[in-house]
Amino acid sequence: MSLSPRAAGAARVAGTSVAAVVLSVAASHTALACSIGDFTATALCDAHDNGVIRVTDKDASGTPAKISLYLQLSMPGGERWSDTQTIQHPTAEGTSVDLNPQGWYPGVSYRVHVQAGDQVDADITPLVVIPDVTCGAAASASASVSAEPSTSSTPSPASSTTPSATPTSSPSSTESSSPVPAASSAPSPAGGGTHLADTGASNGTTAFAGTAAALVVAGGGIVVALRRRTTTSGSR
Repeated sequence: MSLSPRAAGAARVAGTSVAAVVLSVAASHTALACSIGDFTATALCDAHDNGVIRVTDKDASGTPAKISLYLQLSMPGGERWSDTQTIQHPTAEGTSVDLNPQGWYPGVSYRVHVQAGDQVDADITPLVVIPDVTCGAAASASASVSAEPSTSSTPSPASSTTPSATPTSSPSSTESSSPVPAASSAPSPAGGGTHLADTGASNGTTAFAGTAAALVVAGGGIVVALRRRTTTSGSR
């Protein structure tokens, strides 16, 4: 049975409308589907100044997602579980959750794995690397250390060993400026210490001279007496 031109046109219009509806539903379903591209991970300091890895899910479908964090060890293929959080109600604007790393050291890497229903079971790429940023008590300690005066032994410009430009007095000028006591010709007070040059005769010198004279006289008398005795003995 052949269709009239009017019926044939109506059938084409109906077919086109159905196809448009199917394509629209498929497109909307694709737009609402959750994918690993909806997730991002960043290492940062939170509002309490703690080091965290923040994962943000921009999923318009609202599919709950389980986020797991793994510390990458130095050995090949080695890793250690650190934390797990769940994003219950993600939105197209973005819903975030903070995961706690086991160590906050610059250069340490973490793997973030996402499970969202039966749509996503993959890792966020690339790995999250801890930046050279200090959070929490370590930041306070670093600030206090930097505020303390340095105890370095490096001499400062003011205390360097470079000779000063200020002229110093020469030895001759120093000696000439020092007062030298002049020798006094005045006689020292009596009993004022030992005399190094007395020119007058002292009482001790007079006593020694008298004693010597007496000994000379006594010796002469002895000699005369001995001569007389010798002469008398010879005459007999």
